[in-house]
Amino acid sequence: MSTADPALAPVFAALADETRWAILVRLGAGPASASALAVEFPVSRQAIAKHLAVLQETGLVRAERVGREVRFAAVGARLSAVGRDLERLASAWDRRLARIRTIAETAEQPTGQPAERSASGRRRHAESDRAGGRQAPSG
Repeated sequence: MSTADPALAPVFAALADETRWAILVRLGAGPASASALAVEFPVSRQAIAKHLAVLQETGLVRAERVGREVRFAAVGARLSAVGRDLERLASAWDRRLARIRTIAETAEQPTGQPAERSASGRRRHAESDRAGGRQAPSG
């Protein structure tokens, strides 16, 4: 059962662009117009407008008209939702990895010895193999 929000893919695609990520970080410090952002970033005003449009489509940024100017701001609630989804995903993987670790630690090799040996046990085993003329299986 998947608990991931299907709307996350476009969010991550939007954030994968270095300039969009930097714009979002900048807007986290406070609202700004596209013109002000164009001065702060080494890209054209048109490129800033396109980046802002992508961020708006994913709900990470909102626009608000203030007089003749449109100011953009980061949407904290959307970022929090993305964070919660990532936390759920991380928790699910932590549980899976813990189960795998438990299985691996309790599994035994065909010889009846535990799967995990200490470094000194591995050295003794390798030395006894060499002394007895045996070779480790190849594969």
